[in-house]
Amino acid sequence: MKAWEATVRKTQAVAKKRANTIFGTYAAAPNVEEEMIEDYEEEEHPSGEVYQAERFLPNGDYYTGYWADNFPHGTGKYWWTDGCMYVGEWFRGKTMGKGTFSWPSGAMYEGNFKSGFMDGEGTYSSSNGDTYRGSWMMNFKHGRGIKEYANGDCYEGEWCRGLQEGQGKYQWKNGNYYVGEWKNGIICGKGKLCWTNGNVYEGNWEDGLPKGNGTFKWPDGSLYSGNWSKDPKDQNGTYYPAGSTLLDGNLEWDPQEVYNVDLKDCKVCPSEKVSILPSNKKLAMWRSTKASDSSTRPRRMSVDGRIDAGIDKEFARIPTPDAAAGRHSSAGTSDRNGMDESFAGLQIEDVSTRGSPIRIPKVVKKQGETISKGHKNYELMLNLQLGIRHSVGKPGPPPSLDLKPSAFDPKEKYWTRFPPEGSKNTPPHPSCEFRWKDYCPKVFRTLRLLFKVDPADYMLSICGNDALRELCSPGKSGSFFYLTNDDRYMIKTMKKAEVKVLLRMLNAYYNHVRAFENTLVIKYFGLHCVRLNGPAQKKVRFIIMGNLFCTDYTIHRRYDLKGSTFGRITDKPESEIDANTTLKDLDLDFIFRLQKNWFQEFRRQVDRDCEFLEQERIMDYSLLVGLHFREATNSCDHTPPGCVTPTGNYQLKPSDNGGAEESLPRLSRADMDQLLLDPAGWASIRLGVNMPAKVERTERKNDGEIQLVGEPTGEYYDVIIFFSIIDILQDYDISKKLEHAYKSIQYDPTSISAVDPKQYSRRFRDYIFKVFAEDI
Repeated sequence: MKAWEATVRKTQAVAKKRANTIFGTYAAAPNVEEEMIEDYEEEEHPSGEVYQAERFLPNGDYYTGYWADNFPHGTGKYWWTDGCMYVGEWFRGKTMGKGTFSWPSGAMYEGNFKSGFMDGEGTYSSSNGDTYRGSWMMNFKHGRGIKEYANGDCYEGEWCRGLQEGQGKYQWKNGNYYVGEWKNGIICGKGKLCWTNGNVYEGNWEDGLPKGNGTFKWPDGSLYSGNWSKDPKDQNGTYYPAGSTLLDGNLEWDPQEVYNVDLKDCKVCPSEKVSILPSNKKLAMWRSTKASDSSTRPRRMSVDGRIDAGIDKEFARIPTPDAAAGRHSSAGTSDRNGMDESFAGLQIEDVSTRGSPIRIPKVVKKQGETISKGHKNYELMLNLQLGIRHSVGKPGPPPSLDLKPSAFDPKEKYWTRFPPEGSKNTPPHPSCEFRWKDYCPKVFRTLRLLFKVDPADYMLSICGNDALRELCSPGKSGSFFYLTNDDRYMIKTMKKAEVKVLLRMLNAYYNHVRAFENTLVIKYFGLHCVRLNGPAQKKVRFIIMGNLFCTDYTIHRRYDLKGSTFGRITDKPESEIDANTTLKDLDLDFIFRLQKNWFQEFRRQVDRDCEFLEQERIMDYSLLVGLHFREATNSCDHTPPGCVTPTGNYQLKPSDNGGAEESLPRLSRADMDQLLLDPAGWASIRLGVNMPAKVERTERKNDGEIQLVGEPTGEYYDVIIFFSIIDILQDYDISKKLEHAYKSIQYDPTSISAVDPKQYSRRFRDYIFKVFAEDI
């Protein structure tokens, strides 16, 4: 500590004298101070040269190690004035590679770093004596790891975003242990708890307590099995003596003892909180004494290389999480002035060495046409809203996740008549008389519960004062799409055949989405039908589903990917393509790169979802992908910066580390890091939603052959990515078999969409795992 204090005093004194010298205010000083200043007059070094240096930085920070172009580069030690210290590898001012970060409290992390974050394999020892060894992602325990607590407890298993999640084993100091499922750091799911006295509980858990079906066993072989609940009213079960299946009515034991006595000593230690993380630390900028022009002196920079610009602070209050994925350097280019491109605004990249910039369509208004009075579908919208209000607002028993088979019966549907004057169960309304049908209402009510949809919010989104919006043109199937005003839900009209397919697979769909929380399969919230009275007796069937692109981020590009080539290119001229245009397989010129743990989960989930669809004989589904480019710019080759191209597009230029210049409002990297560290921010990031990622640009060969996936170019862009599997209601029926036979005569059978579900699943996965890759 004394050495540290001496270093701080020395560096501050030197910094003060150096600052006075730079700005021309230096007066006479003792000779020793003059000598100190002369000692730090540096030699000229060519741009890009790596050399050893010792730096006493203006704010009192101290660095010793390898240096290049005014930034730590190589191995070195950085000592902050608050006592934090990093020793390890650097890359152009960023902690990158292996290193050790220590806190003044005595806590220490030793392991891998990436772009300033603890990322990879590493060990963290806290000041209270806890130790964690395992996998990290962006400062969070993420993956497999072992945590040994100071009180003697130990957890070994899976982690997600800093908390126990998945399969794991927790052993208490007294010898009791739990093996099973975890969620958000709490015992939840199926698992087994064993006490040192030989007693065992095995069954379902919720919020750290037995809940649902479970069995309590004694060492002598006797057991108690039934439904468990902390509320004695809901507790019921049967006692079986050892070696017998008969009920023993003389059991003098209360199952509530498990909650009140046995679990008292089985408390899971809470996670520790770290006030300052490596990615939060600022890196002071070295200012050469030879640089006298104050206009050329860069401002203070963060450890990840971003300048704390004023525009960033204006958006610091925005509550949307953004994330900084690790950035790569592109081969074959060099930085202007020898500085990393991530120091935004210090130089302009010469795009002649990188190919043409990417044009990002500019969004000027919401998608679709508002359905107002006089619109041909105005009355249909009123009928739909009246029906939804009736279905959702109708009182009923609290939904249970365990549904009876009868709830999935296709005959489980209910008609309601809506006369204009109203009835006992329906209100008066200004529309014509119609009838309303609910399909399997218990199932869809439970699905909304499973997907955490609040009934009041759901009703307000669809039935509020704001009108729906109709998308400009129907889809290829002839279905029309409607969006709620808040963009949360999409309503699609359906054919009778599609309704039959959904009802047939509804039980399997429910079990699948319940088993896999991160499923990419589209979420369905309701299935209904409106029959208009009159000579035509017109029926309109529709499904309500979640809108993947309901986000505060602007979706700059969207793709519908199947893995086939026939007809899989957009037939619009480039001047007519905007941000709402859905591009196809042969339009795709990117590879999507996900962080290692996310990519592994992505592969597992795509396999699970495709196996489910294959078993249900479904084909012709696709992966809908949306991209928000975090660093879009208005500038281009032929227009001054800040202008918009004639097509109304933004233009995006790559940088050596995957960044680009910007003109759109965005959060600073420091603000984004802070949001990312906020559990509320992390809660909105999950597989396929709000995911920070990178895309690498690709190019196809012009050799006459159709190339489904282009060759990587090494140009990277930071994005927020969204994706989901959609259009899952196409059965491989006789019409699709005939389509396959007919098109196979004219075209390559492997290039068409209509193929056997097993072949479709295999081709879809092969393609998706080529356009999605691990971020190395």
